[in-house]
Amino acid sequence: MAVLSVDLAYRCWADVGIVVLERRSAAVHCEIIPSFAPGNERGPVDANVLAGFLNHMATVRGIQVMMLDGPQAWKSRDNGCEHARVSEQQLNTAAKTGLPGIVKPLTYRPFAEFCLDVYDALCRRGWRRLATREQPGAGPERVLVESYPHAAWKALGLKPLPSKRRHKVSDLAAAYGALRQVIPFTTNRPPNHDQLQAIVGGLPGLALEARDAAGAQIVGSPPRREEGHWREGFIVLPTPPPVSPAWLQSFRWLD
Repeated sequence: MAVLSVDLAYRCWADVGIVVLERRSAAVHCEIIPSFAPGNERGPVDANVLAGFLNHMATVRGIQVMMLDGPQAWKSRDNGCEHARVSEQQLNTAAKTGLPGIVKPLTYRPFAEFCLDVYDALCRRGWRRLATREQPGAGPERVLVESYPHAAWKALGLKPLPSKRRHKVSDLAAAYGALRQVIPFTTNRPPNHDQLQAIVGGLPGLALEARDAAGAQIVGSPPRREEGHWREGFIVLPTPPPVSPAWLQSFRWLD
């Protein structure tokens, strides 16, 4: 079974990273999907059009788990956190999603609202936000799972890939090589920054699809409706593989 993983972006279609991950024997194959652009690769991304494209791709390929790098909901009023969802507080995310319309930093708001629109547009097409820790597998339902690549790198014991604006080609090559040492995988072509983030963010989706509770870390509180808005929601991270010579070797990259 395969998993669809997306590194979301709203300013430009070319910045959306889309990959399909599939476990094959002892390795993971990652198929990099060209960014879908309705005639304008540089134009702003329409959340409903993107959701339609992702839903069609998942339907054609029989995919039931979709990983999305972006917030799925607002903060619950009574979650005990001043400015963030529980998952964001636990992972100390760089950006925080507060009560409806409130984010930190302020520049994060357009992206956060775009991501919520994508989730909602997919739910109108029959998808559901991951709602439980106990049975994380997709089962008969198609589930949306929030990823967070920055924390996914750290969960695997690796240095996070620098931001797109700050990274160098050498950073991308080093991160790609280090990840392959920890998680053996192949790609149909070299990934760019957005696609590599989608790969690392999508890895726990394979565990969810296989109903392997030990293969993913589920952080946060279940999503719920509150005062007319979706609140909270889990962020899911990969777990490192069992200790092996290859796993130990990967730590040399951190020196």
